Amino acid sequence: MKKVLGFPRNVFVLGMVSLFMDASSEMIYPLVPLYLNNVLHASKTSIGLIEGIAESTASLLKVFSGWLSDRLGKRKTIIFWGYGISVLSRSILATATSWVQVLVYRFTDRTGKGVRTAPRDAIIADSTPKETLGKAFGFHRSMDTVGAVIGPTLAFALMGIFHDRIQTVFWVSIIPGLFALLTIGLFVTDVKLRDGAERPRISLRGFDGRFRAFLLVVAVFTLGKTSDAFLVLRAQNLGVRAGLIPLLYLTFNIVSAAFSTPAGIIADRVGKRKVILASYFLFALIFIGFGVAASPLHAWLLFGVYGFFVAINEGVQRAYVAAIIRPEIKATSYGVYHTVTGLAALPSSIIGGALWQNIGPQALFYYGAAMALMSCAIFAFFIFSRD
Repeated sequence: MKKVLGFPRNVFVLGMVSLFMDASSEMIYPLVPLYLNNVLHASKTSIGLIEGIAESTASLLKVFSGWLSDRLGKRKTIIFWGYGISVLSRSILATATSWVQVLVYRFTDRTGKGVRTAPRDAIIADSTPKETLGKAFGFHRSMDTVGAVIGPTLAFALMGIFHDRIQTVFWVSIIPGLFALLTIGLFVTDVKLRDGAERPRISLRGFDGRFRAFLLVVAVFTLGKTSDAFLVLRAQNLGVRAGLIPLLYLTFNIVSAAFSTPAGIIADRVGKRKVILASYFLFALIFIGFGVAASPLHAWLLFGVYGFFVAINEGVQRAYVAAIIRPEIKATSYGVYHTVTGLAALPSSIIGGALWQNIGPQALFYYGAAMALMSCAIFAFFIFSRD
């Protein structure tokens, strides 16, 4: 396959798609919890419920869209419609006057993500040699995060231009989303799948034992990885002004963008399992830090370190999945992986919101740290000890 700047064409193009789409999403994301909390006066429990339901319910589509992509032997059309649904959802948010309408927006947006994620990851894996999977997924995560740098920067500027009118920013966010759709339509190409492959079935019995064990690890970890919305609210709780929240989120994304591709390259060389295990331990330390934090400076430092965690975790996990699944059910496997993580997000966010509401923010973060350490132990026992 033709290469662009050293990457397979589909990998590079989908990286640009993620750049545009994340610029759109991250113009919105750091403002939504503030809009819910400060304007719509939603409770912390309601915010947790919104995040959990949106992620988990839409996650059921990830396994179906992956199965459908393998069954049809097509990726591009499903990816296009998935991104399209998310772009259209912005209008729901821009006109929302209650937290229930925000829930509808989040559900619709995540439905689009549920439709596109598995076939998108599969086409990246289809287009990439096995020995450079970490580099490819690291690059994709890096471009995703470059968009996430652009988004908060635009949001910060627009908040100043439009005198903190958050809903105006929501409307403008549609524009980079349209660029993402145009890029998919013009430049993404389907990869021909192997003829005669078995028809995919959605059953864990057909998967490699390492994949099933990894699903358990990821589920436990995700149960403690509460929504990033709570990190934003914790920053505000520590004294970071609302107008500076987009810049705080920008700091997080700059760090993540800078380290994602190098992290993928390192994971290819030293082993993806080692990098994943290190990321879980780092996450535990970060959440302990959020629990004991006492000033705005702590929030800025912790958001920076959290960006490094994302860099060494998300892309590397997806690359590791590609290395332990069967090629003929690649999109189905990614669908199962993303569905498990999404379903675990429902109780995670609800538990997190309830802990904050009834005990305090420290309880939420200590709970997340404990689950991350438990994930380290399970990962070491079920995956390291049995290879």
